[in-house]
Amino acid sequence: MSLTMWGLKKSPWVYHVALSPCNNCDIEILDVLTPRFDVERFGIKLVGSPRHADALLVSGSINRHVLPRFRELYRQTAKPCVVFGIGSCALSMTMFRDSYNCVGPLDEVVREIDPNAIIAYVPGCPPKPEAIILGVVKALKSL
Repeated sequence: MSLTMWGLKKSPWVYHVALSPCNNCDIEILDVLTPRFDVERFGIKLVGSPRHADALLVSGSINRHVLPRFRELYRQTAKPCVVFGIGSCALSMTMFRDSYNCVGPLDEVVREIDPNAIIAYVPGCPPKPEAIILGVVKALKSL
């Protein structure tokens, strides 16, 4: 195991990305990052720049307006990077699936940018904070 993967598993710094969400998942993500759930015990820390992040917490479906910004943001993130799709919109676009403005599910968009990307999902609408923590910890253990 390389030093960067060891560091990613032990202390992932996360950056929150809201891609046209309804804000329910954003509220749950912010709740996870509060001291009540104490995710720093797993080494998870919120950072203010994608350049400092090891993982992206992505909520919402991707539309044409945010697609170029998301591509640029992903390119700025240090590699290897784990992309966590939080909620049903990131997973399958749910009710926005047939919308003219949505470009596709998160995994297809990320694979266009980086075919070797590491993508994990936490399903739910919105997922509970405990589910988000469990999903992130399980995904990091499986690396």
